Amino acid sequence: MESLKLINNKKEWFYLSLLLTLILSLNISKEYSFWKEFTSNEIYQTTGKIVNIYPKENKNNLNHIAKIETEHFTFFTPIPKNILLKRTNTISLIIVSQKVTFYDFLKGFFAPSFGIEVIPVSLTAVENIYQMVLQQHQYQVIGDFYNTLFFATPLDKNVQNLCAIYGIAHVVAISGFHLSIISVVLFFILNLLYSPLHQKYFPYRNKKMDILIVITMVLFIYLVAINLVPSFLRSFVMFLFGLFLLRSNIKLFSFGSLAFIVLLIIAFFPKLFFSLSLWFSVAGVFYIFLYMQYFSTLNKYFSFLFFNFWIFFAINPITHFFFGTTALAQLLSPFITIGFIVFYPLELLLHLIGFGDILDNFLELWITTEPKYTLIFTPIWLFGGHIFLSLLAIWYKFFFYLLNIIIVLFNCYIFLFAWLIYYG
Repeated sequence: MESLKLINNKKEWFYLSLLLTLILSLNISKEYSFWKEFTSNEIYQTTGKIVNIYPKENKNNLNHIAKIETEHFTFFTPIPKNILLKRTNTISLIIVSQKVTFYDFLKGFFAPSFGIEVIPVSLTAVENIYQMVLQQHQYQVIGDFYNTLFFATPLDKNVQNLCAIYGIAHVVAISGFHLSIISVVLFFILNLLYSPLHQKYFPYRNKKMDILIVITMVLFIYLVAINLVPSFLRSFVMFLFGLFLLRSNIKLFSFGSLAFIVLLIIAFFPKLFFSLSLWFSVAGVFYIFLYMQYFSTLNKYFSFLFFNFWIFFAINPITHFFFGTTALAQLLSPFITIGFIVFYPLELLLHLIGFGDILDNFLELWITTEPKYTLIFTPIWLFGGHIFLSLLAIWYKFFFYLLNIIIVLFNCYIFLFAWLIYYG
């Protein structure tokens, strides 16, 4: 039976847009009321959790910068170096709030603060798991790396730079890639456990749908545990929406579905419009759909390898607009991505049974490497042109061919330039 379309005509798009606009307006109004309360006086007292601390090496600078997450907003503030704080500390503080604009309030802002005091609180269940992971490793930087992989905690600055040099930030940042791996592993395990029970007691039920419902519940708990990470939130909403489309026999892999998910997320969470991780996640899915549209007839074994290379090269002009790190080591990224499919669930299992340190020697060698790199940024005209051609490629094959020419030329330029800097 032929799949149906999610939205069939302009009239349905109009009513959908109207509904999403209404939802967005309500949520913007709610954020506006929070902002009015926040800026009603020159100062604002609140409590929050330290998400990360960014050390300042300059001797003349007496402050570090802390990223603080409160109930209604996230912001950055200087903290004196003589105040001993660490990540996950809950603190009370007074913020100088009057000059914060509504735009800044939505996207995250920087503001001075004072009266910082640590509030003793018991560790949450998730924070206890953080500690369990750390205790399995001799070096904290490795434990922090695994906590980033599993719970999206901030990554050590040096390791973060190393991930950028190797082009593997996408495998460290929790996203749809991780959701896919978790879902496949859970489906395999639950299918083994549930099949005998299903056959004996529930043969009339849809076994796959029952398993998918359980997986959805697990993923939702995980999403809440990692504090609604934008890229994973996008993936979870798409997963949930995908179940609905499958049940309704509506075409699942479509650009219309992706656009609807993005609009839905922004309507309910307006602040995520300013989240780079969300847009990188969306870009990744967009190019996956574009690949499926034009390369679906390739040999599946060849496609398994080519897919990872093409997605990596296709998204490079976008990532290099924001982050210019360029290294020949990035050419290993597609291979590392493939290996991560095994590494990620294996490490989850090893940490569950208390043997998470088995690969620590390998990771220690990797963390201590110092590959050469340079900075090459995508000019804004090329960035805009790349996105424009990508959108046109949805409907016109000619523009897809032109897009691939741009992809080849751009990647040849940045990696040849890097080669000349290293060895020229």
